[in-house]
Amino acid sequence: MLLTIREAISMGLKEALNNNDNCFIMGEDIGDYGGAYSITKGFLEEYGKERIIDTPISESAIIGAGCGAALAGMKPIVEIMSINFTLLAMDQIVNNIAKLNYLSNGQMKVPIIIRTVTGGGGQLSSTHSQSLEHWYASVPGLIVVNPSNAYDALGLLRTSIRSEDPILFVEHGMIYRNTSEVPEEYYEIPFGQANTLESGEDITIISYSRMACVSLEVSEILKKEYNLSSDVIDLRTLSPLDSESMIKSVKKTGNVVIIEEAHKTGGFSGELTSIIQEECFDYLDSPIIRVCSEDIPIPYSKGLEDIIIPNAQTAIKQIINKLNIKI
Repeated sequence: MLLTIREAISMGLKEALNNNDNCFIMGEDIGDYGGAYSITKGFLEEYGKERIIDTPISESAIIGAGCGAALAGMKPIVEIMSINFTLLAMDQIVNNIAKLNYLSNGQMKVPIIIRTVTGGGGQLSSTHSQSLEHWYASVPGLIVVNPSNAYDALGLLRTSIRSEDPILFVEHGMIYRNTSEVPEEYYEIPFGQANTLESGEDITIISYSRMACVSLEVSEILKKEYNLSSDVIDLRTLSPLDSESMIKSVKKTGNVVIIEEAHKTGGFSGELTSIIQEECFDYLDSPIIRVCSEDIPIPYSKGLEDIIIPNAQTAIKQIINKLNIKI
């Protein structure tokens, strides 16, 4: 069946509620309003106020309550409208949710799922358009999930629901309408297993979330206009990270392009670059190329926003210049 990412996530949430009486969803405007992105539209009528809980505008209280519920044996799915707003609950996420299992020597489980939306492109200006998932990927104890299509969104959400670990499930607001085939039969996608979207011999393109879609555009242009084939790797999860797939591909192609929406300075692309340098230095035929957002706050202006955030054309320009490809 053909589903949008929005429909796939909604389907996964309904499965969780139907199959687990301890599961409930809480967040701002998820009930009467149906969610800021319509993911939970109709849920309140179907499941009632005890399981679809509209909360006050207080991210620290929302995630703190979710943490407590998880410790008490419930399976809370918390929706935070934007990853920018998780900053208001960073202490709960980083110092409590991520660490309690370790600090208790496994006696305390925090099986919470925090769903949130990342990225720019929607003209929401600088405090609502950041890509901060790589920050959380640096926190031991947190699983960070970044689906780029409906198939992955549903499979990874199912795995998240069965997991006893705390999970940050990060969705990109600009690709909710993207569609892909999803099988009728039940399936799950393991954490830490990247997906090779395309196979090639000349260049490895590494990305995740919305930039995986951009990477496919880049691969198509390289193929049609420059006769170059690409391995396009969608990481799917930043933590755990599938380093093996990257290393195997880089050893084959010798050329690497990392496309990430986060700012270049301090972004996850730097971590990926370090891994590749450590493991594949002797296999590299050219410097590693990082295509990221410019190191300035994301502007409101659509024209400026389009310049700041990576797209296929800006990626192609860097690839051509740094690999000395003749036009």
